[in-house]
Amino acid sequence: MAHNIHHNSKTGKDSFFSVKEKAWHGLGQIVQEYPTSEEAMRFAGLDYTVEKRPLFTYDTENHNGDPENELLIPEIEVPNHFATVRTDTDAILGVVGKDYHVVQNSEAFSFFDSIVGGGDGILYETAGALGNGERIFITAKMPDYIRVGNDDVIEKYLFLTTSHDGSGSIMAAFTPIRIVCNNTLNIALKNNSNMVKIRHTLSAGDRLREAHKIMGMVNTLSPMLQDIYNHWATVRITDSQVQQLIRQAMCPNKEVYNMLAHGQFDDTSTAFKNMCNDAFEYAMSSDTQQLITTKGTVFGAFNAVTGYFQNVRNYADDTAKMDNLIFGGTAQRKSQMAFDLCNSFATDGAACLLMN
Repeated sequence: MAHNIHHNSKTGKDSFFSVKEKAWHGLGQIVQEYPTSEEAMRFAGLDYTVEKRPLFTYDTENHNGDPENELLIPEIEVPNHFATVRTDTDAILGVVGKDYHVVQNSEAFSFFDSIVGGGDGILYETAGALGNGERIFITAKMPDYIRVGNDDVIEKYLFLTTSHDGSGSIMAAFTPIRIVCNNTLNIALKNNSNMVKIRHTLSAGDRLREAHKIMGMVNTLSPMLQDIYNHWATVRITDSQVQQLIRQAMCPNKEVYNMLAHGQFDDTSTAFKNMCNDAFEYAMSSDTQQLITTKGTVFGAFNAVTGYFQNVRNYADDTAKMDNLIFGGTAQRKSQMAFDLCNSFATDGAACLLMN
């Protein structure tokens, strides 16, 4: 599987760090203790700054159609547009407008610290840069957790990504992760979103207020999810019902849904059948599905879908996996569908499923 982790040719290091465990791509620096924000930024190779520089083009007289000619000197400044540039490598990261505010990597870490008041409240677990450094990400573990039954622990993580190329907002997401199988249980609950988007034009004071909003989101969602997951762990579901739930959750469109409603799963595409069968196999055979809170329960059915996208499905690179699991991609949409189906099953039983 490809990766998109930045390799800094000047330092010879990959721009990624992780605490104790190697990432799937096997790159970066592994440290044994949770670092401070300053240390995390240095370990991940994020201790660089970005600045906006003016853009220029050639005038008609000097432009002869030969971009290789070193005698050509740009004469005309492009109005209201700027290049974002890494000051350590002079790599051009993107083109932005005049109102774009560069959020330095150090500001992103400071923002994270402010969410829980800094100190020992937040544990930096991974961080890195993608591409040429135009996109960075930070994963930090909260100090407490969600417990399902007696043995199943779900860690509470905050995930932040920001870009230096003008492609998007700062995004911070609350992401519970079931540690026994590294499942990202990333969902929204009723009217409570699990993600906050912050414009690059906001002031530092505005971003601090957004940090408090994120902490409120975590404090609201955590107890609600703990109650839901513990209830699901007591609701039994048969293997055939798990199979049907997976098919519905994975359903790509109305046409396939209608085929499932008429018992025509075998007539669907090979890609769809393989995806459903792989998720069902994960549900039935994965060692992590044998826990008492998982096997044969609605909670287990939910983990079958999230576990497939986290641990079975292949992605083009780190960016694609991140977008799919965290920020509204296919994996998150299917996991949300699985969550809604499991919630309905736990309330109404098999009435929510297309049983044939």
